[in-house]
Amino acid sequence: MKLLFTDLDGTLLNTDSLVSAGTKAFLDKFLAAGNKLIFSSGRPKDSVLEVKNNAGLTQPGILLICSNGTQVYDCDRKQIIFEKRLPLSYVSYLQEQAEKYDLHIHTYRDDAVVSPLDDEEIRFYRQRIHLPLIVSGRLADALTVPPCKMLAISLNDFDKLEAFRLGIKDWAQDKVQTIYSNGIYLELFPHDAGKGNAVRFVCDYFGVPLSDAYAAGDADNDISMLEAAGCGIAMSNASDAVKKYADVVTDFDNDHDGLADMMRKLLG
Repeated sequence: MKLLFTDLDGTLLNTDSLVSAGTKAFLDKFLAAGNKLIFSSGRPKDSVLEVKNNAGLTQPGILLICSNGTQVYDCDRKQIIFEKRLPLSYVSYLQEQAEKYDLHIHTYRDDAVVSPLDDEEIRFYRQRIHLPLIVSGRLADALTVPPCKMLAISLNDFDKLEAFRLGIKDWAQDKVQTIYSNGIYLELFPHDAGKGNAVRFVCDYFGVPLSDAYAAGDADNDISMLEAAGCGIAMSNASDAVKKYADVVTDFDNDHDGLADMMRKLLG
């Protein structure tokens, strides 16, 4: 049995946020051979499920790693089998710090995204993440259970995001990981989560050695996953920083079935 862990945006999905027909044909064959497919995304669970269902991937053998490895969901059992959450006190602290930098930050309930304002950033985010919106000036007030992650966004000023990240660096040590999923999104999630830890959990869950795990991605939040798997695959459209951690780089990008092409070559 082989396990394929794949990021979504910039990796499995094309620029229209779709699984192409060519990639779908490979995944169908891969699953029919008794292998496992694991979507691994910074997106929350309901958004990853939407991608899976829109792609018509309804067969057995699919799992979801959600919110940067803070949740693992077994689609066959319809059950969360691994979970890490941020304490509510962290939510309040991070919101206070983000506001000092005039920076958008939001978090999540299991069924919705929670934002202090219905602002430009949250409207941009929800173009792809089709979750209901709850507006709450104090994020923690809208939460009944701790969230899996938070997300800071700056659409036009990366330096502001980086200043915020550096400003909380000492506090975040051994509490929160701060990793970019692209140039405008800064992911904040429990320090003992991450896609790499989720890869190790899933391999142990199925009793499959890491040497039989393939992981593909294009962004900084994919690096731990590429390092953990036996074979780390960077997309040709990945950043140079990500490619340094990969065992192989695809010949084609995410708009030209790059992952499917590389997996066919690796599997012979």
